[in-house]
Amino acid sequence: MTFTAIDFETATGFYPCAVGIVSVENGIIVDEFVTLIKPPNNQYSPFTIQVHGIYPHHTANSKSFAQVFPEIQKRLQNRVVVAHNESFDRNVLAKTMAYYGLDYESLNLSNRWECTVKIYKAKGFRPAKLSDCCREMNIQLNHHEALSDARACAKLYLLK
Repeated sequence: MTFTAIDFETATGFYPCAVGIVSVENGIIVDEFVTLIKPPNNQYSPFTIQVHGIYPHHTANSKSFAQVFPEIQKRLQNRVVVAHNESFDRNVLAKTMAYYGLDYESLNLSNRWECTVKIYKAKGFRPAKLSDCCREMNIQLNHHEALSDARACAKLYLLK
């Protein structure tokens, strides 16, 4: 089991304000990366702030997505990528890369990533939100903290 789990927290729409990435080699977590990201114009939706608790003052001096991208790229390129609700995180990555003029195709990723929501729904979990799956599988989670979410997703995938 060699893969990378990723989780984005967003400020508005598809613009991330945080990313957590967990790299797994042969079933063992070997690398964890987390950083805040300054979204365009450091703009936030009140709804997203309520979800994750990240405010504009937290990211005012953070790097932009384009500045953080080399760290993301080296962890994702040519990898199997896993996310909880993969279409959301995949779209955040693709749309933000497009906004900054970065070539998504250069990452050489599958058109669809592995999705722990779909995996656990198929196992009969209802609901299959990350917090519900983690509670059922006894996985520690600080929900909506990017690294905790990515780590939990990796552990769920390892237990599939």
